[in-house]
Amino acid sequence: MNIQWFPGHMTKTLKQIKENVKLVDFAIELLDARIPYSSNNPELKRLIPATKRIVALNKSDLAHPGITSSWIEHFGRQSIPAVAVDSLSGSGVRDLLMQLEAKGEDIREKWRRRGRRNRPIRVMIVGIPNVGKSSLINRIVGKASAKTGDRPGVTRGKQWIKVTKHIDLLDTPGVLWPRFEEKNVGINLALTGAIKSEILSSEKLALNLIERLLGADPGLLKRGYGIPGLKDTTYGVLEQVGKKRGCLMKGGRVDTLRASGVLLDDFRAGRLGRISLEMPPANPEQE
Repeated sequence: MNIQWFPGHMTKTLKQIKENVKLVDFAIELLDARIPYSSNNPELKRLIPATKRIVALNKSDLAHPGITSSWIEHFGRQSIPAVAVDSLSGSGVRDLLMQLEAKGEDIREKWRRRGRRNRPIRVMIVGIPNVGKSSLINRIVGKASAKTGDRPGVTRGKQWIKVTKHIDLLDTPGVLWPRFEEKNVGINLALTGAIKSEILSSEKLALNLIERLLGADPGLLKRGYGIPGLKDTTYGVLEQVGKKRGCLMKGGRVDTLRASGVLLDDFRAGRLGRISLEMPPANPEQE
């Protein structure tokens, strides 16, 4: 799969981020806790060194807590502080602020030793579209300071936001990268809604999700839809989901396109349980 997705405004934003890196002391990279690898923008990784990054694993309420802990350890082995957060409930935001303050104090101490005048620490927040940056900023600041929306690419332009008297935060629009060379990266971004639903067939996405859920824990589908015995094929399971949710056409046939939308919505909203689609690398050399 080679999905082309690099609108003009994202090219411009990537250029702005490259320029803004020179203006900030460090950056928060916001990742989707369900897909930390797929939501990690390799372009940003090249622009922002590990020493200038904090990772915030957002939507952690939707991800498997044990797997999220493994990802936090994974980033820790790279000397990158990582925090699990949920921008909607505010869970983990206090821990993230503590990381910001601690990292900021280290920088200010270096300034004091060099005789430099203190100023607010400048932090940039970056991430792919629809990962929840605006909602997180609103939580951090405590008021609606940035526009929010439930479709990819809502945030536009750039703005500085004062977090505390010691910290200024620079928001940037979400950035995807020119091409998804790895098949599962594109699929994971589509499953979680980072890519617009028109990019891939919802039915193909739903069948892919069913296959992965069956491999991880068939009980998720059984419990989620009250199906005691799942059929042997992914398409058969999709039909079972459709019947349970009333996705029927004339003659009692299952509307699998509609059933696919229901399944994807249920997954994205966490109604099937806390599900992670990616594990951290098992081989330390891959970290």
